Amino acid sequence: MARKKVNLAWIANDSTRRATFKKRKKGLMKKVSELATLCNVKACMIIYGPQEQQPEAWPSAQEAARLLERFKSMPEMEKCRKMMDQEGFLRQRAAKLQEQLRRQERDNRELEVSLLMHQAVAGRSLYDVNIEDATSLAWMVDAKLKSVQDRINQQTTQLALRSAAESSATSQVTAKDPIEMAMDSLQRQNWLLDAMHPSENVIFGGGGGEEIMPISCVEHNSSWLDLYFPFN
Repeated sequence: MARKKVNLAWIANDSTRRATFKKRKKGLMKKVSELATLCNVKACMIIYGPQEQQPEAWPSAQEAARLLERFKSMPEMEKCRKMMDQEGFLRQRAAKLQEQLRRQERDNRELEVSLLMHQAVAGRSLYDVNIEDATSLAWMVDAKLKSVQDRINQQTTQLALRSAAESSATSQVTAKDPIEMAMDSLQRQNWLLDAMHPSENVIFGGGGGEEIMPISCVEHNSSWLDLYFPFN
């Protein structure tokens, strides 16, 4: 079951206030004890009750006095760096609430101007709009137009970069094709030259283990085709 939110205000009923004081004091002592044990820090607590002659100290009066003397011996700048009394706490809380209120008012104003802009686009007449609303509306329209223009410029830049990359890739492929074609043509020419001009001493083996003497095409002044296709 969720705990009910406590209203931070002075309790008018005496019996309820005394019961709350005892309950809160016990819980506060427990929290200080847990903080000192879990975090291994030196901590003490002194509470002055409204109907008590002596204050109640935790863990003991002697330990509390020793820690207070240690605290007083610290430099003033170090001692007051994170100190906050009730007045300072309330001032800080009020400043945060005021900032939250200003932020909410600004958001509400933007919503009102945005609604007015949509109504104007839908055909509402703006003759009855005061100067403040007209100024806010003009500012919002300029902001929207600037946002749209920035988006258009971004898309245009991306399209230009993409087109440049595609053109570069296409030019690289086009420049590579003639080189490959030239290499293929050169390889075919080398193969044809090797076939038309074999070694001068060509040994052809006959069947049946017979040995045929080397024939020199140069000595006979004929091409290599005459060896296979004699016309004389």
